[in-house]
Amino acid sequence: MTIIRHCEERSSLYFITFPNYYSFLHYLWRHNFITMESENTESLRPFVRETLEKSEQEIFRRSAAEEIRKLGIDPYPAALYEVTANSIDIHANYERNPEDYQNISIAGRIMSRRIMGNASFVEIQDQTGRIQIYLKRDDICPTEDKTLYNTVFKKLLDIGDIIGVKGFVFKTNTGTTSIHVNSLTLLCKSLRPLPVVKVDSEGKAHDVVSDPELRYRQRYVDLIVNPQVKNVFIQRAKIMNTMRNFFNERGYLEVETPVLQSIPGGATARPFITHHNALDIPLYMRIANELYLKRLIVGGFDAVYEFAKDFRNEGMDRTHNPEFTQMEIYVAYKDYEWMMQMTEELLEKIAIELYGTTVVPCGDYTLDFKHPFKRIGILDAIKEHTGEDVSEMDEEGLKKVCQKLGIHVEASMGKGKLVDEIFSAKCEKHYVQPTFIIDYPVEMSPLTKKHRSKPGLVERFELMINGKELANAYSELNDPVEQRTRFEEQMKLAARGDDEAMTIDNDFLRALEYGMPPTAGIGIGIDRLTMLLTNNPSIQDVIFFPQMRPENF
Repeated sequence: MTIIRHCEERSSLYFITFPNYYSFLHYLWRHNFITMESENTESLRPFVRETLEKSEQEIFRRSAAEEIRKLGIDPYPAALYEVTANSIDIHANYERNPEDYQNISIAGRIMSRRIMGNASFVEIQDQTGRIQIYLKRDDICPTEDKTLYNTVFKKLLDIGDIIGVKGFVFKTNTGTTSIHVNSLTLLCKSLRPLPVVKVDSEGKAHDVVSDPELRYRQRYVDLIVNPQVKNVFIQRAKIMNTMRNFFNERGYLEVETPVLQSIPGGATARPFITHHNALDIPLYMRIANELYLKRLIVGGFDAVYEFAKDFRNEGMDRTHNPEFTQMEIYVAYKDYEWMMQMTEELLEKIAIELYGTTVVPCGDYTLDFKHPFKRIGILDAIKEHTGEDVSEMDEEGLKKVCQKLGIHVEASMGKGKLVDEIFSAKCEKHYVQPTFIIDYPVEMSPLTKKHRSKPGLVERFELMINGKELANAYSELNDPVEQRTRFEEQMKLAARGDDEAMTIDNDFLRALEYGMPPTAGIGIGIDRLTMLLTNNPSIQDVIFFPQMRPENF
């Protein structure tokens, strides 16, 4: 389809040819000859209207895909494509063992290209990095038919397309490790253009995509154009694998517990609620897996752990996501003192596995995971940083302290939550290096054993690093009568309006009545630990797909 337009600047006519009807409609729309609200578009089929909304690049790429099909090439082939090498391996080992790279097959995404007549240089990106490939027309088109190079490669392929190539590795005159291509296969035609990121001769990236809205919402694009982001998630996997190995070497058992629970127990948090149609009952997304893991200790396992997805229907900020990953472990015949030592050993090992040292950069600070960590009681910490001794105060006294310190108080807050508010607002930011905050008031810890020597306190610690809680641990309460009393106190708080208070779990109480041995337990936030060990200030940077408001498509 061809139209004729008048060029006012040159007082002449020129011709515009369109590859198909949809490109023609798109042109009319872009130049305001028709609008999406015009009567002459209302009768168009939905896919035509969708075409009008696409960019010129998207229109061209769809047209190119159709042209490729007309040439008898499937732009989305189903057949297996064998990959025998990757970019990082070639860069690292080719010079030492060049004979091993004379017949390789590699696949990746086109990230840049320089077409120079009958020969071209292309940079492709696979999971491990980028490598240059060299294409000669007569090598990939050994017969008289040069369509694959002249038409497909030069005119119909784009940056972002995924290709497979076979050939041999060599060094160019400039010393660049490259692949001389003998065979090229289109594996996937990209219909949407990538954001442009320029990389100079020194490998330095310019115009990097940094918009959080794009990066977090379209993580797949972020991973393509900011390949360094992959390293964060590779490190995250190493952290979890190191923890697994640490536990497995000690004979601890990895288990799975329910995500859908009839009672949201194990923590003080607001749950997500859903409904089971077949049973016609409400169910809750778990806020913690603690009570189920302790049931397994009752059942006879001496040590169990789980990497769990937990869900809390609360606020979102740089350290909170409603869906998060937590590792919880429970070990029989241990206490919170033992758990502190084990935690020190675990985190020191993780730091060394990742960096070969216990010293790790984190924002403006340098963290040192060398054990032992500092320890301080929570009431002592409050006294140190506020000058207020709250150890003997009742609820009214704590409210007066909060008012004096400018801390917001709600009527539903009991003694435990008031102490927690004071510590959170005035103390936790001071604990940058790994520090155990120990010996909490009993009101703050409904699942924790009373302190063996300090009345009114329990054997609990939280690990603070870089001003944030990383872990929470107890000598676990195993007295079923005392546990019921603690649950009942929580229900009184709920009646006052505390929507984070715990609910009585009668089955868990029944389990305790059969007898649970003395046990130590801990929960470690994997997202926050990854933030610390990869020097990322936001939880959204260490979760592949953080929660966001839905888009309007």
